[in-house]
Amino acid sequence: MKATGGDDDAKRRAGEHAAGLIEDGMVVGLGTGSTAAHAIRELGRAVEAGLDAVGVATSYQSADLAREVGVPLRTLDDVSAVDVAIDGADQIAELDCIKGGGAAHAREKLVDATADRLVIVADPSKEADRLDRPVPVEILPDARRPVSAALRGLGGEPELRQAERKDGPVVTENGNLVLDCAFGPIEDPGGLAGDLSAVPGVVEHGLFVGLTDDVVVGTTDGVETRR
Repeated sequence: MKATGGDDDAKRRAGEHAAGLIEDGMVVGLGTGSTAAHAIRELGRAVEAGLDAVGVATSYQSADLAREVGVPLRTLDDVSAVDVAIDGADQIAELDCIKGGGAAHAREKLVDATADRLVIVADPSKEADRLDRPVPVEILPDARRPVSAALRGLGGEPELRQAERKDGPVVTENGNLVLDCAFGPIEDPGGLAGDLSAVPGVVEHGLFVGLTDDVVVGTTDGVETRR
């Protein structure tokens, strides 16, 4: 998984600390992104050392890495519950997050919301006083025009996410498109999250509100936990 900015040592500390929370018999949600990748690698080392745990991946990326490091995988249909999900974030304010930089936020939200405990792992560059990054909005391909109009009506400025290594837009693992929608500083993340979810044609958005239990932030010499 490609790093997305921030100090990699801080990311590693955060990811490895979160992986240390996993106990025998747990089902673990495996998040997507460079910081979550450190948690998956550390979990793989623990499994190799004898830890009895299985993972539920949130993307092809996290699934491929889990297989590479030896973490057994299950699907949500295979398990009765997810005990802990470990996931990254693009921006964090209090315990609310914006996610979706890797266009995996629909699957991430499904797994994270299913988990009994969601642990967000990050480096200090992801923390903010208020959420203000563009919000990724996954949409049905045929819904681009009406959804864009609805997002503008909510005060947003939507932009179709373009692929970096091919012509055309990004297509998610679900076969959908992504609009990155700038709202400026978000005064009411919960209210905006509800408004976005109510727009026909929106599959999922990147506001994760009321889901996070702990934020583990890697620092220059350790970790700090926010609750």
